[in-house]
Amino acid sequence: VQQRPDQGYKDLLKNSEFRENTSSWKDSIYNPRTGELLGRTASSWALILLFYLVFYCFLAGMFALTMWVLLLTLDDYVPKYRDRVPFPGLVIRPNSLDIVFNKSDPLKYTQYVQNLEKYNDTEQENNRECLQGQYFLQDDTEGKIKEACRFKRGLLSLCSGLSDTTFGYSEGKPCVLLKMNRIIGLKPRGDPYINCTVKRDNPVQIHYFPSEGRFDKMYFPYYGKKAHENYLQPLVAVKLLLAKEDYNKELQLECRVEGSDLRNNDERDKFLGRVTFRIKVVE
Repeated sequence: VQQRPDQGYKDLLKNSEFRENTSSWKDSIYNPRTGELLGRTASSWALILLFYLVFYCFLAGMFALTMWVLLLTLDDYVPKYRDRVPFPGLVIRPNSLDIVFNKSDPLKYTQYVQNLEKYNDTEQENNRECLQGQYFLQDDTEGKIKEACRFKRGLLSLCSGLSDTTFGYSEGKPCVLLKMNRIIGLKPRGDPYINCTVKRDNPVQIHYFPSEGRFDKMYFPYYGKKAHENYLQPLVAVKLLLAKEDYNKELQLECRVEGSDLRNNDERDKFLGRVTFRIKVVE
């Protein structure tokens, strides 16, 4: 079959267009005639890279200058802004809000005993013996290390871990230690103490150590981690004198800081000046 002349011309035209498109696509990456790479010559690329180098160096310099000026306004010993947490939260040890254990099985309560605070009396000997009932105010000279008042474990009596290393867990009468979070400069007015209640009809006998569960004023104010290196928060121990009929029942307790201007009823923060936890002793 003889091919028509116009058909051959069309095929030649298509091949020419294909080669032209291929060449155009390759030239968009690198054009050997003009020496352009991705549409720019070497000098054009050098100028734009130089521009961005200078631009980003300028931004980095501005950021470094801003940070330097900001750091000049900060105090190494006192945070610049302290208005977000004006009142302390209340925390417990063991570090659990659900305490469940078998008093006859040491393996079940060892984790709680090991988590209890055990202030070292030997280290406390280096701290100062302060006057009870008075704030321990110190000079605000910048850079001066502040002294800390001595807190001995013996103040916690039956919950000190000295006479009973199991803190009452082996006899089904557990101890719970409470402390307030540290807030720089806090000086609570009044006489703050811990009061715990069990949410049920029949009351549970509770003993507090130190006497009446008080946080003595001599442990306030706190001057910050860097200035007050040896500071330890005062503890209040709560010993639950559970009877046999209290075993195998979940008891819900709420402890609050009472007797001062510290807030303990903020519905937006359940741990502000109070803490709620559960205890269940299995016999």
